Amino acid sequence: MISTELRQLLGHMEWADAVVWQAVLPLEAAREDQRVRHLLHHAHTVQRAYLQLWRGEELDVRELDSFAGLPTLCRWARAYYDELPRFVATLDAEGLHRHVRFPWAESLVERFGEAHPTDVRQAILQVTSHSTYHRGQVNTRIRELGGEPPLTDFVAWIWAGLPAPSWPESAP
Repeated sequence: MISTELRQLLGHMEWADAVVWQAVLPLEAAREDQRVRHLLHHAHTVQRAYLQLWRGEELDVRELDSFAGLPTLCRWARAYYDELPRFVATLDAEGLHRHVRFPWAESLVERFGEAHPTDVRQAILQVTSHSTYHRGQVNTRIRELGGEPPLTDFVAWIWAGLPAPSWPESAP
């Protein structure tokens, strides 16, 4: 069974993603900004790629140009969180320690000398950390565009009582 801590990290990831989308969509400058579009697309593409790899699926990467605009991208991002709990519910101790083969790991061999095995548990930590990193970049861009970046810290989510995510209306 997946630990409480990993469940909380995944729960926080969804809540924080929804909070960022709540800040981005009403800000016209952000909706039109290519950097914001790229960062959000990249973060959510990586989330989906990890889920596909955990489930043993072939990678199916949707290109940024295939989205009509940020509201469409937001709906796609939101749909990931309908799929994620179904996968998490299947995880047992053996599943958490199953190695994940990342197609891009070989490119790291040049940099690190080798690519050590990674298991699902470690990959969950990676995808939540990676998402946090890119949410920070989006928040910086929100401020540069004249908006107010939301507070997305894990501890803020804890202090608020682990609230459920509140996705924008354009992303039902």
